[in-house]
Amino acid sequence: MLQDLLKAADHDAVVDVLPFVAGSWGGAGPPLERTGPHRRRVVSRAPTATPAEIGTALTRSRPYATQVAALAPAARADILERGSRNAAAHREPLARLLAVELGKPLKDGRTEIDRVAATLAVCAAEARRVDGENLPVAGWDSGVGSTALTYRAPAGVALAITPFNAPANLLAHKLGASFAAGNTTLVKAPPQAPAVSAAVVALLLDSGLPHQAVQLLHGHGDTGAALCAADEVSVISFTGSAATGAAVARAAGAKRLALELGGNAATVVCEDADIGAAAAVCARTGYSNSGQSCVSVQRVYVHRSRYDAFLDAFTAAVDTLVVGDPLEEGTDIGAMVDEEAAERVVRWAKEAAGLGATVVRGGTRDGATAAPTIVADPPPHASVVVHEVFGALVAVLPYDDFDTVLDTCNTSRYGLQAGLFTQDISRVVTAWRRLQVGGLIVNGSSNLRLDHVPFGGVKDSGFGREAPRWLIDDYTVVKTLVLRGLSVWGTRRELSKENP
Repeated sequence: MLQDLLKAADHDAVVDVLPFVAGSWGGAGPPLERTGPHRRRVVSRAPTATPAEIGTALTRSRPYATQVAALAPAARADILERGSRNAAAHREPLARLLAVELGKPLKDGRTEIDRVAATLAVCAAEARRVDGENLPVAGWDSGVGSTALTYRAPAGVALAITPFNAPANLLAHKLGASFAAGNTTLVKAPPQAPAVSAAVVALLLDSGLPHQAVQLLHGHGDTGAALCAADEVSVISFTGSAATGAAVARAAGAKRLALELGGNAATVVCEDADIGAAAAVCARTGYSNSGQSCVSVQRVYVHRSRYDAFLDAFTAAVDTLVVGDPLEEGTDIGAMVDEEAAERVVRWAKEAAGLGATVVRGGTRDGATAAPTIVADPPPHASVVVHEVFGALVAVLPYDDFDTVLDTCNTSRYGLQAGLFTQDISRVVTAWRRLQVGGLIVNGSSNLRLDHVPFGGVKDSGFGREAPRWLIDDYTVVKTLVLRGLSVWGTRRELSKENP
């Protein structure tokens, strides 16, 4: 299946994608067609999951969970390591598939596949470290004479709902960590990236992943809602918008959830920062993947004394970015996910200009390709400041006081990550303590993610933490064993007072 998917993309043919249910590739539902945003034609086609197929996947999931849980952690780790090597070996065709299906430039696609390989390797390492504890139960009177142990048991059936902006790597996180924990996983692929999602599943199956460990379904929100509500599902990991995350939570009911939702990331540039370096980093990370990242640089607050210098340097750096065909080697910025998304960038830039801001660059689009847009000094109530743009637009705003700008950053309903450029360690500690975010990147922009470091947010950015080690916490349950009358600890409450 993997070679068929990659070959079709390489030959500019429509990629026919299938679901993977009950150990077989195949589906009979109505076709779900994906129009490539750069090519402006259908590039992939997948059968939408039927109620019968969803029912079959759910029915099989519980016995599959029992079978996967019996697989030793060492065996799981070996499979994930082979998956890591396999991803690296298929780097180029997978990057091309990302470009065709999503308009992602080849250089960004290669980076994503590198991250897939690294993520699966980290999942393998974490599979070898799933453990438990010998609890200090005898430290309290009620525990004297007993031994208490725990271990992290698989949750059972995990549901992974993945987004379009990084479909390969985020599927590697969710499926890799779930398998490392000993679960079976139901994957609901994003309708914008069915072929990429199927390719990652096929790659892992080719690497030895047992068919009982994964089932892949395609469809829209109704498919996801049916899976979320199913009694068979024990834990759900979702990445996507805050609105959809709320819908997932409502459908899920009393299930374990890990929700990585939207963002409106702020980066603060202090007066002691290296302005040239900060401008270059913000330009590169504000428009990578056309700004379609929940931690993409959206709001840059620059100390007023350095504001003009930063805006000039930032504009010059943005001017060097190449907009074009995602399959061309030199392209930095390809297409957004669809024309509606690109139009949002144009519309919000125009709105900001009407409110007194200056559109320094961009504010236009060609189909689904939005020109990199710079909006200078928009008012605090402009959409580009208040809402998540999730597109190729960066707003640059001046500030006067460090404490005040931290409060300004915190006015957002989101709280995923923030960036800070400064040489002052006291400001670093203050920002780390006061900013209402899940992570702070110092002397870097908000748009940095290390795949082995916890990643997640607060407020409307969700809860739970991604990265294999922390996802495994969500994908497992702590089981306790208490041995009464059998203790590895001392059992006497006092020693004899007589001399020996």
